[in-house]
Amino acid sequence: MEEKLISELVTEDYRTASIFKKHGIDFCCGGKITLTKACEQKGINKTEIIEEIKKLNKEESKTNKPEDLELDSLAEHIVNKHHTYVRKRIPEIEPFLTKLVRVHGEKHPELQKTRKIFNEIKDELTTHMQKEESILFPYIKKLVQEKKEGNTIPQSPFGTIKNPIQMMEQEHEQAGNGFKEIRTITNNLIPPEDACNTYRVTFSMLAEFEDDLHRHIHLENNVLFPKAIELEDELLTRG
Repeated sequence: MEEKLISELVTEDYRTASIFKKHGIDFCCGGKITLTKACEQKGINKTEIIEEIKKLNKEESKTNKPEDLELDSLAEHIVNKHHTYVRKRIPEIEPFLTKLVRVHGEKHPELQKTRKIFNEIKDELTTHMQKEESILFPYIKKLVQEKKEGNTIPQSPFGTIKNPIQMMEQEHEQAGNGFKEIRTITNNLIPPEDACNTYRVTFSMLAEFEDDLHRHIHLENNVLFPKAIELEDELLTRG
C-alpha cells in the first residue's frame, strides 16, 4: 500500500480522501506520488495513515463508484454533479463574500484578497467547464462510440486528446492553488473569534466548495483523462 500513488488509493476508495485531507496531503493535483513520499514530505507517520485506511470497509466502498463508470457515463456524471454544483454555488457564495468584505473587511483585510481569489477561480472554472462540455467531453463520448462500433479514431480539432487534457490539468492546478492560498490567508478557513454567523456560514460554504472541487479534479485527472488517453491510443492502433 505504501508504494501506491495517492491518486490510486483515492480511486480505489474515495473515502481515503478524507484521511489524506486531514493530514494535509493533496490527493488531486498532487496525487501522483506514493504514500511513502507524501508522508516523508509532510513529516507524517506512515503507519498511522495505513492503519486509518485499513479501518475502512473496502467492500462497501466499491458500490456505486463513479470511478467504475464507462467513460461516457463518467463524463455525464461530472457534468451533472460537479459542474452543476459549481454553477449553483458560485452565485450563492459571491453575495456572502461581498457582505463580509463590507462589514468586516477593515478589521480583516484578508477577506478582500479571499474574494478576489474566489472571483478568479469562478472565472477560470466557468470557462473551463464550457470547454469541457463543448469540446473535450463530446470527443471522449465519440471515442467510446467508435470503439463500440469497431471503428478507428474520429477526427478532432485539436490533434491528440493529450493536448486539451494538458490544458485542463493546468487549469485544475490553478484552481487548486487558489484555494490553497485562501486557506493560507484565512488560517485554514477557521473563522476568527469575533466572527458572526454570516462569517462562519461563508467559510463553511467555501470549504464545501473546495471539497467538491477536489472530488471533481480527482475524477478527471486520475480517472477520466488517463482512461481517455488509453482509449484513443487503442483506437489509433486500429488505423
